[in-house]
Amino acid sequence: MDFSEPDILMLDEPTRGIDVGAKYEIYTIMNQLAAEGKGLLLISSELPEILGMCDRIYTMSEGRLTGEVRRQDASQELLMKYMTKGKGNE
Repeated sequence: MDFSEPDILMLDEPTRGIDVGAKYEIYTIMNQLAAEGKGLLLISSELPEILGMCDRIYTMSEGRLTGEVRRQDASQELLMKYMTKGKGNE
């Protein structure tokens, strides 16, 4: 097993606190990895980042999975609805 060439990468807030130029570089690397067939699991609190980078989006609220949305069906409003389920917005 080769741990230096993983098939799946988990990226937790990969662009948090960095400037726009560095974000672009990270997005470029992420797109290259995806084009090579790597699986990327992106965890982010930035909705524009999620909407721009993800093919499939899963939302959570209070530790529970609340929704699954394909990129073409996703909007900030829909994601916010799923992310606030269980908080009086059901």
